[in-house]
Amino acid sequence: MTTARTAVTLSGVSKVYGRGPAAVHALDSVSLDIAPGEFVCLVGASGCGKSTLLSLVAGLDTQDSGSVAIVDGARPALMFQEPALFPWLTVAGNVTLPLRLRGVPRPRRAERVAELLRSVHLEEFARRRPHQLSGGMRQRVALARTLALDTPVLLMDEPFGALDAMTRDILHDEIERIWQERGLTVLFVTHNVREAARLGDRIILLSSRPGRVVWERRVDVPRPRRIDSPEIAEVAAEVTDRLRREVGRHGH
Repeated sequence: MTTARTAVTLSGVSKVYGRGPAAVHALDSVSLDIAPGEFVCLVGASGCGKSTLLSLVAGLDTQDSGSVAIVDGARPALMFQEPALFPWLTVAGNVTLPLRLRGVPRPRRAERVAELLRSVHLEEFARRRPHQLSGGMRQRVALARTLALDTPVLLMDEPFGALDAMTRDILHDEIERIWQERGLTVLFVTHNVREAARLGDRIILLSSRPGRVVWERRVDVPRPRRIDSPEIAEVAAEVTDRLRREVGRHGH
């Protein structure tokens, strides 16, 4: 059960794909509590079950054992690495879509879309189509569309992984600002340990398959942070050492 002090709770969560000798054990007895307003970054080797865990929290898949609970039964919003925008819709049209599906009245939809586009600094691009935008701008549209779901829990699956370093750094500032302004709870999957150190209140390391929580690191570096600061580099180096040790222990 969630409490006032917990926004997301995973208790003994396990997931297996397939049966028999070909079965893939993705997650094994994962337990994790995330506090309201906390920014938690999930790291681990490829195939360790990070995206599977997000899918279970998002309700897109079902665990084989254990439980997943979200504060007040809210359905989290999930943002992927690819923006997956509808090319025939304008920027405003893409952001409007979840509001339409939620039955938000038209006058309120227009007002809300304007608010969301202002929050990601794209108000001047409302009538553009995705092909007219840079990669970073498309990700901002995807973020605005995700925020349109108005949920207190945001799940992000390597949302900035395909972007260049400068654009990624700018979007780090944007997501941090929006997270703080809205008081969101964020579970963020990344392969980039510096990104995890830059953004996270806490970094969770999953073991190689099957994924288990094997280590965590609280990041006490004051905000605002810079990804190239010595303090962030120190945290990233510690996480990298732990990650290498874990990968080496499993031989891959």
